[in-house]
Amino acid sequence: MRKVKPARKLGRTAAHRKATLSNLSTQLLLHKRIETTEAKAKETRKVVEKIITKARKGTLHAQREIFSALRDKEAVRALFEEIVGRIGDRNGGYTRIIKLAPRYGDAAKMAVIELVDYTEAPSEKKTGTRQDRAKRVKGSKKAETVKAPEEAAKGPEEAAE
Repeated sequence: MRKVKPARKLGRTAAHRKATLSNLSTQLLLHKRIETTEAKAKETRKVVEKIITKARKGTLHAQREIFSALRDKEAVRALFEEIVGRIGDRNGGYTRIIKLAPRYGDAAKMAVIELVDYTEAPSEKKTGTRQDRAKRVKGSKKAETVKAPEEAAKGPEEAAE
């Protein structure tokens, strides 16, 4: 007997999970690329792939079904006018998930989910150096050493101000 692999619950109730995935799907269709956690990205991919496949039919019934899932006129309009025309003859695989470095605060696995035909090249997130962080931290000893060479470069008349 076939056993269905359960979907991720994302630590939410059913209604909250449905609303979260609806919002993520709407933002993905409007902005073509969003950054979120890896688990949410994988669940959003399932929802968006089904929505785009349904939108390719182009019927009024499909449009109404998609609106009932997304609840956003602008997203539905962008989907039918722009996205479906650009995807055209692609048979599935409308989205791409690119894994990123863990989030700084809680080390959650992060990812970017994007529509495939809307990206030129995968983006790389720039990383800050220790000196950049030292500039932001108040009272840091490194911040003082970083400021000192900058003040010396300005000249004696500017440093006096």
